[in-house]
Amino acid sequence: MRPAIVIDTNVVIAGLRSPRGASFRVLELIGSDAFAVNVSVPLVLEYEATAKKQARTLGLTHAEIDTVLDYICSESSHREIYYLWRPFLRDPKDDLVLELAVESEADFIVTHNLRDFSGVNRFGVEAVAPRDFLGRHNFFRARK
Repeated sequence: MRPAIVIDTNVVIAGLRSPRGASFRVLELIGSDAFAVNVSVPLVLEYEATAKKQARTLGLTHAEIDTVLDYICSESSHREIYYLWRPFLRDPKDDLVLELAVESEADFIVTHNLRDFSGVNRFGVEAVAPRDFLGRHNFFRARK
């Protein structure tokens, strides 16, 4: 059974920044049979705002960012959030990731900010770094 995940914004940005790291590998595997990605409108809007704010340092145009986000959306399961767990985490932007993970019954929140997601296991979800997620599921094999 493939794991269901929610990808935190910092992983998307790190993946756009460098094609060498685990974050890029997570993005590269979107659309494969490796895992199921879940998104919500608020999370995609956060991806967009953050990426476009950093477009120059990422070396991408706004149109290129739109293309990447369109692909992520086309390969993800779209979820609506009908309830709020807020405030649960220290950062409200992290709460929207947790709410999506709970709504979608995700197995993992893939994030670089593990400390920010302390306690999410109470909701049946595990926060895990991209490298650990990939290693745990043997997703480091040859690239597509």
